[in-house]
Amino acid sequence: MASPANMVLGSIAFATFWVFVVFPSVPFMPIGRTAGSILGAMLMVLFRVMTPDEAYAAIDLPILGLLFGTMVVSIYLESADMFKYLGKLLSWKSMGPKDLLCRICLISAISSALFTNDTTCMILTEFVLKIARQHNLPPLPFLLALATSANIGSAATPIGNPQNLVIAVTSKISFEEFLIGILPAMLVGLVVNALLLLCMYWRLLFIQKDEEDAIGKEVADENEITHLFSRATMSLSSSLNSQDENTAHVHTIRNGASSTENEMIQIVSNNAVESSSLMITVTNVDPSERSEKVPLLSNKQYRVEAASSVEPSKSEGKENYTKRWKRTMWKPCVYLVTFGMMISMLMGLNMSGTAITAAVVLIFLDFRDAQPCLKKVSYPLLIFFCGMFTTMDGFNRTGIPSTVWDLVKPYAKINNVFGIAVLAIVILVLSNLVSNVPAVLLLGVPVAASANAISATHEKKAWLILAWVSTVAGNLSLLGSAANLIVCEQARHAPLGCNLSFWKHLQFGIPSTLVVTAIGLAFMIS
Repeated sequence: MASPANMVLGSIAFATFWVFVVFPSVPFMPIGRTAGSILGAMLMVLFRVMTPDEAYAAIDLPILGLLFGTMVVSIYLESADMFKYLGKLLSWKSMGPKDLLCRICLISAISSALFTNDTTCMILTEFVLKIARQHNLPPLPFLLALATSANIGSAATPIGNPQNLVIAVTSKISFEEFLIGILPAMLVGLVVNALLLLCMYWRLLFIQKDEEDAIGKEVADENEITHLFSRATMSLSSSLNSQDENTAHVHTIRNGASSTENEMIQIVSNNAVESSSLMITVTNVDPSERSEKVPLLSNKQYRVEAASSVEPSKSEGKENYTKRWKRTMWKPCVYLVTFGMMISMLMGLNMSGTAITAAVVLIFLDFRDAQPCLKKVSYPLLIFFCGMFTTMDGFNRTGIPSTVWDLVKPYAKINNVFGIAVLAIVILVLSNLVSNVPAVLLLGVPVAASANAISATHEKKAWLILAWVSTVAGNLSLLGSAANLIVCEQARHAPLGCNLSFWKHLQFGIPSTLVVTAIGLAFMIS
């Protein structure tokens, strides 16, 4: 134990950090989690619990590097339409709301294991809301499926969530060992979570088949009209934007065209003269060929056909080369680099260095300024981690966490079922009191040291149990995981918004967390 003054002052600094982490919008000081984290770290230094050098040394740079690298890779995967394709899988040949819910659980879990749970929830929340509204279904079960499955799926890999990053770097467990140790528990937990969702929200997921078909037909017609106008607009715009010769040949067939229509044709012709060599033909559409989807400006419809012959300049040739690269090779390169990153991690290479290398390669292959991509990196999250590392290290220096662990340690032995149950309860409670990442920082070293006294194999098992329970514990309440909060806030601010309240989440979160945690532990210790 530290001196009484350091214990009190360190506890005050930690309590300040805890308040802003759990309640980021404090009425009298709504500064948020990131600023609250920095405030806690600053108080640890001001209260002389630790020196400035010790505060800087407490920041774990490999974890920050791994987190930064995976963020950049996820951003480029988003630009390569990875999450768009995942979204399409949700609605492709859907066989009803129950099938849709199971798909959301599966896709959310897989994408979270590969691209982190926070990224998955940020990208897919609005799409899930849209799908639910199109099928005239209540969005609550689908939002819960997205958030809870993202947390469960993220437990399977070291890059699935922030606490796994901390565990993987601290314990030096390889990517392969981590995956093999938790994957069976994750798969079983995912199935159990989906069954609990189906049982609890069975009535809400009922929809008449004829209503579903009518809604699907309406959406398909709407998409067809949008696609028709978008394609025509883009084709005409690309023709008018090309610049070369200032000549145009316009052939018009005006069968009773009004003066207004003639003026519109003349405007197009003038634009063509200013832009490029363009051939425009306007013909009257036969009544039998008219489209009912295109509104009439008058009693006639006209077909406009444009063909241009442009001799590209050198700069345009370079631009066309970049466009061809983007169109043909960019997406395959992004997926190939990401796949290579996964394989490298499975081979046991340094995860932080591998993620940063993959990020730099993608920046290089993008052939443009990286600033727009780097702006999307969540720097507040990285700064939050810096403050949290310092705050947790300062709180550990007070001796309070080690003293509490010494009281629990005799009952939390990793070599028997009762001890594992006690350890799981401690992790579960602490993860929901201080959030899962601070819980891992507080419990990781003492739990591993206690297990190492038994054997090295038990130490590895203790780290994996800590990863599994602390991750699934995030499903218990809305405040248990950042992914839950992302789904809640995204859904609340979406155009087709839905309020995922604390109590609605808690009603499903408690039974799901307890059952999934217990079943997963049974698979891990068997």
